[in-house]
Amino acid sequence: MIQPVNQESPERDGAFVRAKSAFRNWVTQDGTPGPSGGGGFPAEAGRFHLIVALTCPWAHRTLIYLRLKRLESVVSLGVVHPQRTSAGWAFKPFLGSMADSVLDADLLSEYYYRADPNYKDRFTVPILWDKVRNTIVSNESADIIRMFNSAFDRLTSSRANYYPLALQNEIDEINEFVYHHLNNGVYRAGFARTQSAYESAYQDVFQALDLLESRLSRRRYLVGMEVTEADWRLFPTLIRFDPVYYSLFKCNRRRLVEYPSLWRYMRDLYHHPNVAETVNFEHIKQGYWRKSERNPTGIVPLGPEIILPPLCTQETFT
Repeated sequence: MIQPVNQESPERDGAFVRAKSAFRNWVTQDGTPGPSGGGGFPAEAGRFHLIVALTCPWAHRTLIYLRLKRLESVVSLGVVHPQRTSAGWAFKPFLGSMADSVLDADLLSEYYYRADPNYKDRFTVPILWDKVRNTIVSNESADIIRMFNSAFDRLTSSRANYYPLALQNEIDEINEFVYHHLNNGVYRAGFARTQSAYESAYQDVFQALDLLESRLSRRRYLVGMEVTEADWRLFPTLIRFDPVYYSLFKCNRRRLVEYPSLWRYMRDLYHHPNVAETVNFEHIKQGYWRKSERNPTGIVPLGPEIILPPLCTQETFT
């Protein structure tokens, strides 16, 4: 069992605290309410629209599920420009981005204000939009991937289940650990306002990577014998580690490529069918390295060169 290292402390001076998602409704097979929010969102082909930024790891996990569950013809997709503007995410021309096809919006904020004219929080991706009710179903990626995992099963040929009942407790435990110490841990390091907050986050990140390296030296996936939700929640952070978090977020004790088991594991997931096409390193680097407090010149580095060949036989687990 993986034990937590240091839980996130919102009270700590200078620490980054992630805001909670504002929309927490659920798409269900028959429209009955899900674990949170209200009902009235039945799974129907053509009704829902997913908006992502290819830069964002939280949005990335929902795009992975869209591809894994073969929902491309069921849920439409929108992709914003990789660099946020002063007004937030925008639908602007860039290779791999898309003009908005639902509201003909210029900014993602238009979706939030259409859903709630009095909305006052951050305009985050991903969002899952209901074209029938003209509102946001959810802007919480952890919920969206579970909707995609099962709610649309009668509308897709994929029967893959990445959250099997027998493994749910262990998956939830791993998810909690990974969220605090890696998914959000790198942000706590990169957005820290004091030396102590940064150092605490830095230690969490690398203690977690060390624990996961040890775990994956003995097994192919985080939980069970098959890939699960726990793996797809970790992967978007790992794929961004060397090009972004190592340098820009000062998580620079060791690159991911220096962890043999984690590097093998990431390559394994990358070459899972339909996953590689969800990774856009140009969007990732353009988004993170845009002109900002952390990168005042706005210069986007050309490296590092990320080479992810398929695993050879001796690297795989049976």
